[in-house]
Amino acid sequence: MSTATPPEIKPGRPVTPQILANSRLRPVRRRGASTPAARLVSHGILIVASLIALFPVAWLVYLSLGPDKDDYLHPGAIWGKMSLTNYSFVLQHTQFFDWLLTTMVVTLGTTAIGVIISSTTGYAVSRMRFPGYKKFMWVLLLTQMFPVAVLMVPMYQILSDLQLIDTYLGLILVYCTTVVPYCAWLLKGYFDTIPFEIDEAGRVDGLTPFGTFARLILPLAKPGLAVAAFYSFLTAFGEVAFASTFMLSDTKYTFAVGLQTFVSEHDAQRNLMAATAVLIAIPVSAFFYLVQKNLVTGLTAGGTKG
Repeated sequence: MSTATPPEIKPGRPVTPQILANSRLRPVRRRGASTPAARLVSHGILIVASLIALFPVAWLVYLSLGPDKDDYLHPGAIWGKMSLTNYSFVLQHTQFFDWLLTTMVVTLGTTAIGVIISSTTGYAVSRMRFPGYKKFMWVLLLTQMFPVAVLMVPMYQILSDLQLIDTYLGLILVYCTTVVPYCAWLLKGYFDTIPFEIDEAGRVDGLTPFGTFARLILPLAKPGLAVAAFYSFLTAFGEVAFASTFMLSDTKYTFAVGLQTFVSEHDAQRNLMAATAVLIAIPVSAFFYLVQKNLVTGLTAGGTKG
């Protein structure tokens, strides 16, 4: 409750019953509180921004309901002939479920392996002072400076020698080379925010360094791990160049590569692309729902220390 003195009550001025009654009836606005007009404007801006963000998604869903491949040229005509034929065709007459299997194996594998490696790497650099630990983090960043076209040829040669071309494991390892350096930097910054006294308490209780990391540090680092997992998932889910190069069988295409099969040199089935894109968005939305509780905390907390 606000304790500010009403303007009618001034030092040295007698307080009459009428002034006291008026001061009780008149609401006192807290310092820094927004006015109704300001709240109305801010809510209006947020509503407009939300509509702008949702419009592309709604438009994609709308186009996916058009049965003809050229309906995107005349979107107004879709309203009178909406149907789910595009979805039934994609689910029954394409290799959608093969793409789903490949995508889930590759993305979840990349997420699991990437988070494990990057969390241990970030924790080691955050807590241990071994020779060259600072240069090691810069080397991780240096690996991200090379274009994909430069890395593709040596990676293809390495995977070919290891007989990992057209395999799930080969593509997972390639994606880990992308996600691990960034996630290691991210988690290193997040581990820096966790007090070092927790590690000392774990050692006093008889825990090994790995036991301290697994039982004490990781539960406190859930927001940072959620961000790293989300980044790894999206990177593997939407990548095209590596997937189209290292996965040769059409039954092992990921969703991102499978979408390209609807476009040829002389034809483009955009209605099927739209329907497939809507179906593809379901796994990403489900994964985002699982990690969204810790996502905002992890995005903000990791940058408080370097």
